Amino acid sequence: MARITEVEALRQIYGHAKGRAVSKQMDRLDPHCRAFIALSPLVMLGSQGRDGPADVTPRGDGPGFVHVLDDRTLALPDRPGNNRLDTLVNILENPRVGLLFLVPGIDEVLRVNGSAEIRDDDDLRAPFEVRGRLPATVLVVSVGEVYFHCAKALMRADMWNPARHVVRTVFPTIGEILRDQTGDGGGAESQAEMVARYRDLLY
Repeated sequence: MARITEVEALRQIYGHAKGRAVSKQMDRLDPHCRAFIALSPLVMLGSQGRDGPADVTPRGDGPGFVHVLDDRTLALPDRPGNNRLDTLVNILENPRVGLLFLVPGIDEVLRVNGSAEIRDDDDLRAPFEVRGRLPATVLVVSVGEVYFHCAKALMRADMWNPARHVVRTVFPTIGEILRDQTGDGGGAESQAEMVARYRDLLY
């Protein structure tokens, strides 16, 4: 077993991408991309700061919560979180981002790579109002490259098969996990208590 450190060594193992694997890449959002984003309730957002580690964070809301402003621009609301701001700080240092859109029931995913800026313009925030609340900021993503990723990964995972869903009780609650990881000797919040507490904090 040897560590691979050169691109050419990788190519000797895997060969080169060809055909539709290459030609499917675009520099703008076509009608199929727009339709997929309109169906998507979940996107994974990848970023990396100037010197820090890479970070991937889930962003979710109702289907179509990411707005297509034009063929090369997306707008993504930043809903309330834990205020660590890992992703936002990364973007301030390095605007390059990667997004992976998922749609329940569809095994293909949509990959978008580009650059992002953080905006707090009232006119950008207004369309994302929910329950009278606006997102603090909106990420405006300029599309650099976009393409549909093949279905093999989600097919192997059997991701959307209800029969494969894990019963929540087989894994500790987040309250129990945080108690163990932080050394907090207090009682662990139950899953039901956590869900109830979060309901008013989603927006």
